[in-house]
Amino acid sequence: MQPRRSRGTATTGGIRPLRVRRAAACVVIAALAFAGCRSTAPTASPTTGVPTRLASRNATVGFSPTSSLAAARLLQTASLLSTGRVLVAGGGAPEDAAKAELYDPATESFNATGSMSTGRYGATATVLRTGRVLIDGGWSEDPNNPVLASAELYDPASGLFAPGGSMASPRAGQSATLLSDGRVLIAGGQIESDNVISGLASAELYDPTTGRFSPTGSMTVARFNHTATLLPNGRVLIAGGGGPPGIGNSPSPVSSPGLASAELYDPTSGTFTAIGSMSGARYWHTATLLSNGRVLIAGGGDGTRPLASAELYDPATATFASTGSMAAARYLQTATQLASGLVLVAGGYADSVGSLASAELYDPATATFRAAGSMADTRCEHTATLLNDGRVLVVAGGSTDESLDDAPRLATAELYQP
Repeated sequence: MQPRRSRGTATTGGIRPLRVRRAAACVVIAALAFAGCRSTAPTASPTTGVPTRLASRNATVGFSPTSSLAAARLLQTASLLSTGRVLVAGGGAPEDAAKAELYDPATESFNATGSMSTGRYGATATVLRTGRVLIDGGWSEDPNNPVLASAELYDPASGLFAPGGSMASPRAGQSATLLSDGRVLIAGGQIESDNVISGLASAELYDPTTGRFSPTGSMTVARFNHTATLLPNGRVLIAGGGGPPGIGNSPSPVSSPGLASAELYDPTSGTFTAIGSMSGARYWHTATLLSNGRVLIAGGGDGTRPLASAELYDPATATFASTGSMAAARYLQTATQLASGLVLVAGGYADSVGSLASAELYDPATATFRAAGSMADTRCEHTATLLNDGRVLVVAGGSTDESLDDAPRLATAELYQP
């Protein structure tokens, strides 16, 4: 994936310039992974979709290794299927970038499934109401087609991918959000032309009934590597990201301080409306819808350093307020809401340290973070998927104490037992 990533050297307190970042990456995938349950699965909350019953209480709390993938991956997607299995797609070395695997919680093993027609890195994956998975956009290794507009559909019944149409614009670093009516909102991202990368303000809607993408209103500002969160009222909160004009790469300490602004998308009118701003700029952060309807926004970078701070968005007032801070500043981490309502934040990157193995739990009742042990491997740009039994599957990612551009891919995976 080297051609698609700018090179940067380690800095003390400065975020490395990187072209490719998973968009809502970890946030969108983790949120959408809640969709669908087997008949034997625990019942789900109608608001969050989070299973209400934990896995066996006799299991040891914390992280434990599970089977490894067939291919090492970075910037892959992970989606919880209606069968309870997890589809892991893309993100491998060039020869593996189109391949996909299925994780089976019953056997705790990965097995090959169909391959995509195009290798992808940093794409978005959305589980549709039909049970199929829409995978769109991302970066490719093709220098003539570095950013993808194409989409593919994975059918769990056949285990195969099929063409899913094309977006109006190529996008990488975009967000994808399953709306209450079953459509998918795809917003922002990056596009590359003549080796110059710029942000997008445009947005599109994917309609599963027609299999087509169509334009919708544009955001108030171009964004990429932002977060997008479906609120209980059906609107979508878009927060932060990179996006100031004139960027020739993704955010760096000099060229892009990032964005503190936020906006709401209204599916009824198809428009975006600016709202209050966060306490400061953030990108490569996480956003998690809590059971109380608020949104926890944690970590990320502001253009000069990784952040340990967190804040809460309140839909009732459309305002942000500070909450407890993490023990470790981190960006490119994952955040997963557990059945208990706690939020597991795992891994990520800190410039002075490298990728992280540590994890923390946010408790909405006390508005504080506490230590939650450590993974066996340090990871950033990994995925975390809440399984039907309440455990969290953490997959692949990068691990390095050098420049992220040279981060080796991991084939390992772990299970977190609450």
